[in-house]
Amino acid sequence: MGKIIALANQKGGVGKTTTSMNLAASLATLEKTVLLIDGDPQANASSGLGVDLSEVECSIYECIINNADIHEAIYTTDIEGLDIVPSHIDLVGAEIEMLNLKNREKIIKNILAPVKDEYDYILIDCSPSLGLITVNALTAADSVIIPVQCEYFALEGITKLLNTIKIIKSKLNPHLEIEGFLLTMYDSRLRLANQIYDEVKRHFQELVFKTVIQRNVKLSESPSHGLPVILYDANSAGAKNHLALAKEIIAKNS
Repeated sequence: MGKIIALANQKGGVGKTTTSMNLAASLATLEKTVLLIDGDPQANASSGLGVDLSEVECSIYECIINNADIHEAIYTTDIEGLDIVPSHIDLVGAEIEMLNLKNREKIIKNILAPVKDEYDYILIDCSPSLGLITVNALTAADSVIIPVQCEYFALEGITKLLNTIKIIKSKLNPHLEIEGFLLTMYDSRLRLANQIYDEVKRHFQELVFKTVIQRNVKLSESPSHGLPVILYDANSAGAKNHLALAKEIIAKNS
C-alpha cells in the first residue's frame, strides 16, 4: 500500500517544487517506486524532470475535469522507478470548473485510488495557495510535508496552513498527519537562519526533520537542464541533503 504525501505551504518560494522533484528522485534512487503528481499550474516539477509540456496530451487537469484515467496521464522520467503525472496551465481555471462537481474535495483522492497500490510513495506538489486543489491534495494525502524557508517571515502563514490542516482533519480526512516541517534554503553562515531553525524546532519539536536543505547553486541550476539534482551533480550538497531526507522518511515509515 503506497503512502501519499502532499508538499504544501501557501507561501510561494519556499522550495516546495524543488523538494518535491528531488525527494521523488532520491526515493527512486533508493529503489522505491514513486509517482509525483504535479498539482501546480506552473508545471515546474514536470519540466524540471524533463517532461516536454508541449507533448503532454493527458495531465492531472484532464483527470480532474474530464475523468481521464490516471494511467493515461503517467509519464516516465530518466530515473528508474520515478513516474510523473504532469500539470497544465489550464489547472489555473480548474478550481472554478470544480465548483459544480459532486464531492469536489475528494476528486484527487478518487483519481489516485487505482494507483495507490502500484507505488511505494505518491508525492503531490501543491501550488502556493490554499485553494480547492490544495484542499484536494490534503484530503487525498496520508501526510503532509511543510517546507519552511529559513528567512524572517518563515513562520508567518504556517498558522494559516495548520488551521487548514485542522479543518481538513475534522471534516474530510481524519487520518491526515504532519510528516514533518522541512527547513529549506538554509545557510549556516547566517545568524538569522540559525535563529529560524531554533524557533521552528522550539515550536514543532519532533515534527521537524533532522535533515535541512542547504542553499545550493546546483539545486537551482538542475531544473533548467530538466534533471533532478541527483542526476545533475550527485556530489552536490543539494543531492546529498535530499538523499538524507529520503532516508529519513523511509526510516520513519518502515
